Amino acid sequence: MSTIPKNTKANVIPCLRYRNAPAAIDWLCDNLGFERLLVIPNEDGSIAHAQLGYGNGMVMLSSIFDTEFGRLMREPEQIGGGVTQCSYLVVNDADLVYGRVLESGAKIEMDIKDEDYGGRGFTCRDPEGHLWSVGTYDPCA
Repeated sequence: MSTIPKNTKANVIPCLRYRNAPAAIDWLCDNLGFERLLVIPNEDGSIAHAQLGYGNGMVMLSSIFDTEFGRLMREPEQIGGGVTQCSYLVVNDADLVYGRVLESGAKIEMDIKDEDYGGRGFTCRDPEGHLWSVGTYDPCA
């Protein structure tokens, strides 16, 4: 089994699409603590491409476009709220992030709790229904 050296850049990067990508960027930064690394807007206000960082991790996102790649994906609302993957965000203080997420009005799917395997965390949906698990358990530590 290999271990991930600390200070290594992420080499698995989730890609998400949003109907209102500018609002999603604000929510992800304001509530989950992401940092805007690169945001490329289109003239109409949609987002061509964005990279949001968190520690040595990253997510990429854009507005929804009818492209070859875009037609391969479905939004949670298109499939009855279901998702086929979830991003896990390692944080220092799960209770602090939980409070911000609650204050934003986001839906909590799994309430905050201490996990049997270590750490403390919760699972929520962002404003467009993407699932996020947030916790202090760090499998790379």
